[in-house]
Amino acid sequence: MIPQLIIGLGNPEPKYLQTRHNIGFMVLDTLAQAWGLSWQEEKRFQGLFSEGKARGGKKVYLLKPLTYMNLSGQSVRAVVDWYKLPTDSLLVVYDDLDLPVGRLRLRRSGSAGGHNGMKSIIAHLGGQDFSRLRIGIGKSNVPTISHVLGKFTPSEKKAIDEVMKVTIAVLELSLKEGLDQAMNQYNNYCFE
Repeated sequence: MIPQLIIGLGNPEPKYLQTRHNIGFMVLDTLAQAWGLSWQEEKRFQGLFSEGKARGGKKVYLLKPLTYMNLSGQSVRAVVDWYKLPTDSLLVVYDDLDLPVGRLRLRRSGSAGGHNGMKSIIAHLGGQDFSRLRIGIGKSNVPTISHVLGKFTPSEKKAIDEVMKVTIAVLELSLKEGLDQAMNQYNNYCFE
């Protein structure tokens, strides 16, 4: 399985920039920069969209839904319908409280695991058969909402900067050799 559409989850307002819950947006911004792609607001997709070639020449679509996290599925469904993409060609990048900061977990499918953005995507696509790259943001003693909408600490930021570099490698390997190869190589990755 080689991804065609890579989706990063986050919230669109400036106050959410660089927050833990916006790590999906951060990854896609890093990818777009690395691959020389630019963002266009696409009203029909309710999101920021980019189309082009990744390193290695594979055609790829990137999407950052502007619907807010809990309604991400609307945007994803619009792109899937427009381009007539099979759901198994999607890869969603998002934050995961249950993974420590710096840990990556790549999977072919699975449940929402309590993540509202994923719940929305699963509901709009009518199933869970799409890939996902979860990026650990760790847990905290503060309330969950405050934690996920908070910014990374300086030590966490160091880990996240390294994770951004590794994530590019993960996604480029997924595009070049398939998801299974990327899972085999990177699913045990954790920045220490």
